[in-house]
Amino acid sequence: MTQLTAKPLIEGTDVSILIPQKPPIEMVDKLWFNDETTTISGFTIKKENIFCEDGFFSESGIIENIAQTAALRVGYIVSQMEKNGEKVKPPVGYIGAIKRLIIHNLPKVNSELRTEVVIQQVVFDVTIISGKTTVNGETIAECEMKIFLKKD
Repeated sequence: MTQLTAKPLIEGTDVSILIPQKPPIEMVDKLWFNDETTTISGFTIKKENIFCEDGFFSESGIIENIAQTAALRVGYIVSQMEKNGEKVKPPVGYIGAIKRLIIHNLPKVNSELRTEVVIQQVVFDVTIISGKTTVNGETIAECEMKIFLKKD
């Protein structure tokens, strides 16, 4: 994974503004890193999370966290843009396909996920990413996703 700074670039409500998902579906709460191809998010799993069961975060939650890391990337980039003097709203994205999904372990409640998304290819409104999620440096999940952005 990419080297991280001592504190997140943004966190909490500043992250929430950048993604189209809203509670209780928000699965990212920190942006640790962003450059031309790579984004790293953080997410602390709370016991009341809708994707938690029996003290563990589910496969669906992990997949949503990877997708929202990609959404956070787009939201962060467009937040720095203006159109007609107004901030550009983050676009809504949809998972079109998931390939090579491997869930090595389910993380426990109170764990902090670090999810790295790397852009593999962009064709029109379709972005192919590879995603890798770790807890304390141990890979718990990895996949490739095809994400479609909704046009306004």
